[in-house]
Amino acid sequence: MKRDKSIALFEKAKQYFPGGVNSPVRAFRSVGGTPLFIQKGKGSHIWDADGNEFIDYCGSWGPLILGHANNKVVDAIKTTVENGSSFGAPTALENELAELILSNNKYIQKIRFVSSGTEAVMSAIRLARGYTKRNKILKFEGCYHGHSDSLLVKAGSGLVTFGNTSSAGVPESFVNETIVVSLDNEAAVKQAFVDFKDQIACIIIEPIPANNGLLLQRKEFLQFLRDICTENKTLLLFDEVISGFRIGFTGAAGYYNIQPDIITYGKIIGGGLPVGMYGSSAEIMSNISPEGNVYQAGTLSGNPVAMAAGIAQLTECLKPNFYKDLESKTQFLISQIFLNCKLQIANCKFFSIGSIFWIAFTNAEHIRTAENIDVDSMKHFRVLHKELLDRDIYLGPSGYEVGFVCEAHTQDDLIKTAKAFGEALEIAMQ
Repeated sequence: MKRDKSIALFEKAKQYFPGGVNSPVRAFRSVGGTPLFIQKGKGSHIWDADGNEFIDYCGSWGPLILGHANNKVVDAIKTTVENGSSFGAPTALENELAELILSNNKYIQKIRFVSSGTEAVMSAIRLARGYTKRNKILKFEGCYHGHSDSLLVKAGSGLVTFGNTSSAGVPESFVNETIVVSLDNEAAVKQAFVDFKDQIACIIIEPIPANNGLLLQRKEFLQFLRDICTENKTLLLFDEVISGFRIGFTGAAGYYNIQPDIITYGKIIGGGLPVGMYGSSAEIMSNISPEGNVYQAGTLSGNPVAMAAGIAQLTECLKPNFYKDLESKTQFLISQIFLNCKLQIANCKFFSIGSIFWIAFTNAEHIRTAENIDVDSMKHFRVLHKELLDRDIYLGPSGYEVGFVCEAHTQDDLIKTAKAFGEALEIAMQ
């Protein structure tokens, strides 16, 4: 595979950006080699600067549920941007996207658009604190909620702990407002409410944790969180930046039929453009300025081009059997991969939900916590990633990240991918 142009571009990028990238995982450090500089994408395929073509299962880390450069999304963007890219004032497109979402999602009544998933979560945490008049939040080890200060906290050594910062530059005072416990641990959550009675503003969780492996949770655990939050007048916050509109139009809330108090979204609702959103009941959202005293603002919030792209994409997601067909493609891909393995692959499993999948080098039936991921197993992914690139298959460059199937993936794509996976896995597991 030619890499001359990507190598040259990366060398130049290192003069401009820390580590040569504008987001850390893009640097390929966990898989080795030089990051590929992508030049274009269409449907399920991408091309890099050297002209190499790949079947893509990263999908810009999830937003491209229709595939790259979908004609309807591109047409909506072109039509809108010809009238201006930003106004810093309301547009009818904000109303149109909001109505499309709210009329098809019974779990939220009012929303606020922002410009990223991180911003959505940061704003939702502030709303929870403002509404409850409490300061502490409880999060789970293995769930990622963006890079705002109070959420860049990892678990400490105890059952219930304030944890430790996972980034330099985060003050200890921020850490001391964030309680961190393990996923799937009801005892730890109960103890937190004993230790910090009437102090916890919200529990925040990815109901489908997909930023540190695909750590599928028991519905009973999620329902337990709902119940204990209700008992303690604490808000339950579902971070659905990844799962929202991905496994269904109502995301994990609809999949599990659990009503959270606040939900955050991003990725898919922007049609590939920067966007985020948080929503709740009309009562809770009435606390957001200018109606209430919880301040949040943004120059590009509700950007008309992003709104138009989101309208085009979500309209397609509402087509009959859209999500059922995506799940069928995903299951077909996984089944074909194992049919293509000439050797019996013992310590390898695919976990999936809807159109999200994750490969784990394990013989465990379930992996529900970050602590249960074998760090040493990532050496297999490093080899797998390289072998797949050599066979024209592109995954995100980290074994902790998930893959995504999109509407544009054809049966031929899936069959070719399965063959490549079969060959690559045999080499990776040696």
